[in-house]
Amino acid sequence: MVRQDGLSRRRFLMMTAAATTVAVMPARAFAGPRAGSPTERVLSFFNTHTGERLTTAYCCGGEYQPEALQAIDHILRDFRANEVRAIDPALLDLLHELGGALRAGEPFHVISGYRSPRTNAQLRSRGGAQSGVASGSLHMIGKAIDIRMPGVQLHHLRQAAVALRRGGVGYYPVSDFVHVDTGRVRYW
Repeated sequence: MVRQDGLSRRRFLMMTAAATTVAVMPARAFAGPRAGSPTERVLSFFNTHTGERLTTAYCCGGEYQPEALQAIDHILRDFRANEVRAIDPALLDLLHELGGALRAGEPFHVISGYRSPRTNAQLRSRGGAQSGVASGSLHMIGKAIDIRMPGVQLHHLRQAAVALRRGGVGYYPVSDFVHVDTGRVRYW
């Protein structure tokens, strides 16, 4: 069914679910950044594959911090190929906003950040198109991340990401992660 305004039934239901989630979230969920002053953006990560942890102020006074960005690029590297690529600062801002909305106080657990084209092809070949690994994945250009967050139910993480309307959001409950990216707004 397509409504006259161009919304499909699926998209309408997704938007309704996101709006409902926002309406029932506690007021503290919208209180602002998790850490630091309003001019400091801090992110915390735990890489589930390497065991590495990082907490860093990646943006201070409106200026991205090169050393912090390099540290983030390293922890979000393709651990299989040990390749590093610059992560899109817009993705970091999306994560900061998502963390602020959830107010969980825990680091993002990283399942997959940057993926080299070779790693992406290997993962895709293992599970075929049904694996959820896209041939032109935004992971390969540093614009996507697969995450979970301790203390936050996976469907709440998904709903909060959808409510931001800042890019793509994929929901993988069997694999226990949510995908977020800075591509066009879409949901799966």
